[in-house]
Amino acid sequence: MKATARLVAELDATGRTVLRELRSMAPLTLFPRRRSTSDALVHLVNSATSPLGGDELRLVVRVGAGARLTLSGVAATLALPGPFGEASSSIVEVVVEEGGWFSYLPEPTVVTARARHVAELRVSLFGDAAFRAREVLVLGREGEAPGRLTTTQHVVRDGRAVLRQTLDIGDPALGRSLAYLAGRRVLATEILLLEEKPVDPAGGEWWSVSPLPGGGALVTALADNTVDAERLLALA
Repeated sequence: MKATARLVAELDATGRTVLRELRSMAPLTLFPRRRSTSDALVHLVNSATSPLGGDELRLVVRVGAGARLTLSGVAATLALPGPFGEASSSIVEVVVEEGGWFSYLPEPTVVTARARHVAELRVSLFGDAAFRAREVLVLGREGEAPGRLTTTQHVVRDGRAVLRQTLDIGDPALGRSLAYLAGRRVLATEILLLEEKPVDPAGGEWWSVSPLPGGGALVTALADNTVDAERLLALA
């Protein structure tokens, strides 16, 4: 299955964020929600079992100057194996113009046994645009070993790199080592680019805060379950 969804948010003459374009394609379904505030909220729903091995999914988001948009998930995503062992892929492409604000908060992704999935987040920010993104990865369902996942985060501001990170999860050779993710089943990260002031590095038991160029931070947490992982992100 190949699918592309597109979402464009802009500021209107009254100062409210309006959705100029909202195009879904199964399994990527976008549901706008009414809000009393001037920003916009859209839910992203997987309307079919996906990603399944062989699927190619693409989501394109553009936030215009001064607009404010939150895109959130409503249920966990299951990365499932294909019938012939082929890989699936999902690409999220984001552009936030100057003065814009975008928050991307999908629900956890569960990497099931024998799955092969490649996920990419590509973000282009301009001027003082603000951005927040959370990624929670669950390594297999209860009692099973995870499949293979490669996830890449690539963020630039005015063409200059802010974050380039690739994680490769599910390598059996690494999985046998206690040093690999410290034996935890959940890996959570959060990119916070909400203001330009510098952030001091910090860390605690199973969490860390790493400053990013130009302000903001990357927060990472390891846990045995999603509740604890998200609690550690909030604590950091």
